[in-house]
Amino acid sequence: MADVVNKIKKSLTSAAWFGLVMVVLYFVGRYVADDAYSSIRTSDVSGCDLESVKVSKDIDNMKVVYKGFTVYFNSKYHVPNCVIYELTDEETSGKIPRYKNFLVDEQVHGCAEPQDYTHSGYTRGHMAPAADMKWDRDAMKESFYMTNICPQKSSLNSGGWSKLEDKVRDWARRDSAIVIAAGPIFSSDMKTIGKSHVVVPERFYKVVLAPFATPMRAIGFIYPNGSSKGPIKNYAVTVDEVETLTGLDFFHELDDDVENSIESSFNLLQWDITR
Repeated sequence: MADVVNKIKKSLTSAAWFGLVMVVLYFVGRYVADDAYSSIRTSDVSGCDLESVKVSKDIDNMKVVYKGFTVYFNSKYHVPNCVIYELTDEETSGKIPRYKNFLVDEQVHGCAEPQDYTHSGYTRGHMAPAADMKWDRDAMKESFYMTNICPQKSSLNSGGWSKLEDKVRDWARRDSAIVIAAGPIFSSDMKTIGKSHVVVPERFYKVVLAPFATPMRAIGFIYPNGSSKGPIKNYAVTVDEVETLTGLDFFHELDDDVENSIESSFNLLQWDITR
């Protein structure tokens, strides 16, 4: 009888240890899964920081990191060289209401003021759209900093540019997460507005990377600062072309072969913009 009791005790002890091991493995698995999701959320592909942009040394530049996006700011021109951020499927369904006031970032030298645009004939055009920041109250508010703003004709801001922003959100929902960069294309003869002498670009670019699509792909767009008639495909270009015009280097931490491949060409069918 004693032998039977001892066997039962050993069996229970083994079962307890087995249960403990299974619980530990469960939580380790949850941690690994959460960590993997975090890597995706920050657009980390094989250790690459896809939201890092190289800016040519001859361009005035200051890097400013906000909650929802990063600005490479040009204090000389009082507009961003580039605004870059990730947009996930989940973030496109955010419910935070649109912020109402444009703000000066007092921490950024050369930041324009909202009144620089008053009666100028130009709207305050978001580079990181407020509609992409509905997932967080702080991100929404920071999208109204003037460091994220460029002078845009209303025909662009509410026309072709807005249409492209809507399409970008479709891609985020389809591909789970994308990386977006946008900004002005500077030229040698630009007019200015306001007391701050904010430059008015003649063109704008947007670059989109789908790092988790199969195959990975990227595409660029260039729009004139004015009326933009016709379908989105009319404004599609390679990322290489945008880099040549801006002096910026996007997605430079990717493997060189991958970067060269996705930046030198694009496929309209893969982006569903054939019409």
